[in-house]
Amino acid sequence: MNKLLVITVLVALLAINAESFRVVRQVDEEPGTLTKLTDAVKSYYDGAVNAASGYLESIKGMKLEEKAKTLYSDTTNVVSTYAGIMNDQIYHIFYPQQ
Repeated sequence: MNKLLVITVLVALLAINAESFRVVRQVDEEPGTLTKLTDAVKSYYDGAVNAASGYLESIKGMKLEEKAKTLYSDTTNVVSTYAGIMNDQIYHIFYPQQ
């Protein structure tokens, strides 16, 4: 009786394992309209991202960031100088020397 039970369990396990090893048949289907559209959108998006990355790399090569920093510092120096002159002129308009 015990041998029969063991053989039955082994056969059941073998049947379950054999069923899980079935190979799924691959069917070559033509992609649908939605798949074609999403692929086209993805390709356009990837192209745009690559173009933008290329532009950013070329801009970094021109060292525009450093030029912008120097332009900002020069501009603030000039504006602060002229603001000081205007402040001085306005002060002398309201408080003339006697």
